[in-house]
Amino acid sequence: MSKIPLFSALSRDNWVKPFFRQYRKSLVLAIILGFLTLFCAAALMFTSGFLISRSASIPENILLVYIPIVLTRAFGVGRPVFRYLERLTSHNWVLKMTSKLRLKLYQTLERDAVFIKRDYRLGDVVGLLAEDINHLQDLYLRTIFPTVIAWLLYLFVVIGLGYFSLWFGLFMLFYLGILVFVFPLFSVLVNGARQQKQKVLRNQLYTSLTDNVLGISDWIFSQRGQEYVELHEASQDELLAVEAKMKRFNNARGFLFQVFYAVLILVTLLWAGTTFKGTHGGEANWIAAFVLSLLPLMDAFVGLSNAAQETTAYAESIERLNDLPPVTQDERHQEHPQAPYDLLVDKVSFSYPNTEKKVLKDLTLTVKQGEKLAILGRSGSGKSTLATLIRGDLKPDQGRILLGGVNVSSLGDRISDYIGVIQQAPYLFNTTLLNNLRLGNEEASEAEVWEVLAHVGLKEMVEQLPQGLETMVDEAGLRFSGGERHRLALARILLKDTPVVLLDEPTVGLDPITEKHLLATFMEALEGKTLIWITHHLKGIHHVDRVIFLEHGELEMSGSPEELARTSPRYQKLKAIDDGEL
Repeated sequence: MSKIPLFSALSRDNWVKPFFRQYRKSLVLAIILGFLTLFCAAALMFTSGFLISRSASIPENILLVYIPIVLTRAFGVGRPVFRYLERLTSHNWVLKMTSKLRLKLYQTLERDAVFIKRDYRLGDVVGLLAEDINHLQDLYLRTIFPTVIAWLLYLFVVIGLGYFSLWFGLFMLFYLGILVFVFPLFSVLVNGARQQKQKVLRNQLYTSLTDNVLGISDWIFSQRGQEYVELHEASQDELLAVEAKMKRFNNARGFLFQVFYAVLILVTLLWAGTTFKGTHGGEANWIAAFVLSLLPLMDAFVGLSNAAQETTAYAESIERLNDLPPVTQDERHQEHPQAPYDLLVDKVSFSYPNTEKKVLKDLTLTVKQGEKLAILGRSGSGKSTLATLIRGDLKPDQGRILLGGVNVSSLGDRISDYIGVIQQAPYLFNTTLLNNLRLGNEEASEAEVWEVLAHVGLKEMVEQLPQGLETMVDEAGLRFSGGERHRLALARILLKDTPVVLLDEPTVGLDPITEKHLLATFMEALEGKTLIWITHHLKGIHHVDRVIFLEHGELEMSGSPEELARTSPRYQKLKAIDDGEL
């Protein structure tokens, strides 16, 4: 390893380094408080050692004992006080930093949320949140703070002993330098790679466990549950083997460190004994003071090796975060669409990154306010991509999409004020039914909620629930049928009262009778709103004003259901297939 990987990662970092400057006052204060904590601990032992030795003799002056007593009390009180303040400052600093990191990570992932499934597996995202951010938190608490404090103490000890004896100060410079620099460097070289492998294996476990838990039913139904368990156990055993090697190395290094430090104490004892020669009660009183002061300083140096070897894992976390796309400042103009909320798709072309195939090709389409439009097409024809573009989650490569005269991509989160979406599988959260419905409008009164429930045909059902609107909804809303979940999602839309509603194949997976009733409810409840219905078949198509067909990203057919039924052989054939006549 040519150089410590942490330094290499920080050289191009824009996630961690900014916080050094942003919170530099708190950082410096935490380091100073940490230094004072260990200084008080060493000074407490120093004055205690002097006091014990001096009290064993007959002091010439009571001040020779009284002053060390006062200092012992002062340093004894100072140590826990500075420790508390240091922990308070450093943890407050780190929590502020990690909260900003999590916010930045969310903004980075949210900006390209539509590509998350393509670019990241869910386990990767969990790994970023759980491992990388936590590693950067530990970077400060377990590496940066202790290391800087230990270096300051190292310089203080060398300079302080050099004041009494130049040669012993030089000896401590080199001998203590072995514990402060050589041991950590050796740990990085030997155990750093294992530390990195441990983190990689943990991230792999996050990914595999997340994927397998999401697909656990398939493992069980295929009667391969034991194979899944064996795969997990193999990965777990590999991780445990790496951790066992690290533990053995850490134990051996810890024992060697204790031996080196014991030798240091003995050498200090010999030096003090020869340097402070004197009669009983004379300068020999300083021997215990110097030797005892080294004991609490061991706490500052013993953790440096562990801190250093973990820099490899920190470096990998920093690199993973810096490989994410940068967060750009939101430069959107605060334009507001104006009624009528006509939707214009103007010569739009789009292809996904790293692909040459165009999903949409020079598509032009106008949807008037209040019009009900059905968009049909086979899988891969561009229906869902067009819906995503209309929502403003993607930007077209060419052309523009305007709502009420404003480009939808400039609206950002405000798009939800104008376009509501009901997807194939509406999600209900593990909270009360009232809270689930008020996602559409937090200010909605209970009277308004009951009104929309009546509008979507769920009022009687909710009234029969144990606690009515306060009934807890199981996670994902599994206590409700598919049709009921879609009606609850429709109730949210009605509470939000958006002028445009996008139905993204909401009846997929429903039985024909439920589908028929649900479509009738949608059309009746959304009367007067612009309705864009993405669908794959023609059931209920008579409800809409216009039907368009997409084929290979281009507009193939367009017209009212009645017009197409008279003039289009292709539409006639598709309708006959849907009606079971072919």
